[in-house]
Parts: sequence; structure tokens; C-alpha cells
Amino acid sequence: MKFSIVITTYNRLTLLRRAIDSALAQTMPCEVIVVDDGSSDGTEVYVQERHKELLYRGDTRLIYHRNSTKLGHSGAVNQGVALATGDWVKLVDDDDYLAPKCIEEMAKAISGRPEAVICSCRAIQVDRNEKEVSRSRQVGKGTLVYIPQDEIHYAMLLELLPFGTPVQVAFSRLAFLKSGGWDAKFDTNYDDIDSWIRIAQFGDAVFINKYLAYRTVWDGSFNCKFTLENRLETNLIIKEEIYACISDKYRHTLPNLSDIKSSTILHWGFVALKKMEVFIAIKIWLKTEFFLGGSRLFLKRLLYRNSLDKLLQDPQINTSFLVTRKNKKAT
Repeated sequence: MKFSIVITTYNRLTLLRRAIDSALAQTMPCEVIVVDDGSSDGTEVYVQERHKELLYRGDTRLIYHRNSTKLGHSGAVNQGVALATGDWVKLVDDDDYLAPKCIEEMAKAISGRPEAVICSCRAIQVDRNEKEVSRSRQVGKGTLVYIPQDEIHYAMLLELLPFGTPVQVAFSRLAFLKSGGWDAKFDTNYDDIDSWIRIAQFGDAVFINKYLAYRTVWDGSFNCKFTLENRLETNLIIKEEIYACISDKYRHTLPNLSDIKSSTILHWGFVALKKMEVFIAIKIWLKTEFFLGGSRLFLKRLLYRNSLDKLLQDPQINTSFLVTRKNKKAT
């Protein structure tokens, strides 16, 4: 199994250095492709010099590609995957970085599930100074959780399976190409989640309950340029996309799409309230009719984030993928 790490970048040289260092420091060496979307801050000079230094030592892992025209985040990802020679691709945004054993742990987990096309892990959120801000939540109770293809979208819809941002996810290059790559209409606003939904149509998933990635939370992140209302509208589109992919085996227990949308709107209203944007919160909440089912679903989301045991006891939600495979080991 061969991995390729694809780092997309645009005018973030100070952060890019860290991303490249973390990629080259992997305990399982692999090619590292830096896709520069036309930076003007010295990125090209830095990466080319780094490339030459490595070549001088006989290290050919670092590859630099500069887009002749700006393609945007989604286009840069597609370009990087096209250049990759690995069977699996690990994405890294330039402001994020990897734990040293990330690729090694993912390769080990994937080897135990040949049918897998996507793999994710937990992440530590840090600020610009690499100080921990928060941690992503656990999925299931074991170190490895294997999710069959026909259960993935059901779990994603109910947010039982948060694949997360690019730095947390690796995927089969072949499945990525079959899925059509990243869609530019979602550029930097759910373009990653849209891709995970489509990749997951081609095989199983693996979730590793280890912190193998670091995501920087700061005011320069991609999604900060979108309003909360814009992010909500895209989130609703994504919910519809996931809903359409649900396996027939779960259709009889699936909440109504209207309830799911109502729950999502309630969530984003509270996000706005947390940011002290009261007017925006009220404006968002006015978009829903506050369906009883949606309110119940929203309350369950809050409850389950803090108590996996309560989730497992809920007879209305199928959680077999969380419990039947929680102790399964890679073979």
C-alpha cells in the first residue's frame, strides 16, 4: 500500500512550513505533493529550495506543483490527486499538520479492511500558537471502528460518524476519481464533506479513535469568509445529498427530512448565539417551523455528544456499527 500526502496552499508560507515538516516526518515515508495555487509570498522559492536540499541527500519525496491559473481550494485538491501516485491519498490544508504516526496508523487500519475507501481519525484543534483549543469526539468505544458501506450515510446523516476536515481523512485514489473529485461549487464550504459522501458510495469506512491530526482554528481559516447563514444553507444541501444516499435497510427508521432540516437550523441558530450574534440567531431560527420531531432530534444531538452510552440505549437509532465492531482488530 502506497500513500501520497497532498498539501494545498495559497499565500500561507509561515504555516505551510509546519505542514510540510509534519508530512516529511511521518514514520511511514511517502511522497509529499505541494500544490501551490499561485502564491505570491515566496512559497515557490521556499518549496523549490527545500526540494533541492532533499534531492541532494537522495530524498525524492517532496514534489512541487504550481498552478498556472488559480483553481481555488477544490481545484487544487483535484490537481494534487491527479499528480499522486499512491493508492491512498492523505489531504492536508496548509494551516494544519499531522502527528508523526498518522500515515502508519492509517495504513495499518486500512490493511484490516480491504473493502475500505475512506479512513478518518480524531483531531486536536489548536490556535495559531499550537495551543490546544478542543478535541474532536470519539466514534464508538474501540480503537478501530469499521463501518460497512450501507451504513455510512445513515451514520453521517445522524452525525454518528463525523469524518471531519481534510486533515483527518484519507481516501482511496481510485474511489476519489470514480466520485468525480471535489466540486468547485462548494469551494471551501463543505467541499470536503460533499466529497466524503460520494467516495463512500464505493466501499467501507474505517474510523481510528486516536489523535493523528492537528487542525488550526483561527480567523484566517477558509470557512471564516462565509456567513453563518451561508454555511447553514450549504449544510442543508449536504443533508439532502446524504439523505438521498441512505441504504434501503434504514429507510423505515429514518427521521423525516423536514425534521432533519429543522434540527440543523436549530443547531446553526445556537452557533450564532454562542458567537453573541443574537440578531443572526433569531433570523436563522425564523427559517424553521420548529417541528416537534426536529426539536427532539436536535436535543438528542446535544445529549449524544456528551454521552455515547445514552445513544446506544436509544431504540429508535440503529447503532450496530458502533457496538458490533468496536473491538475488531485489523488482520
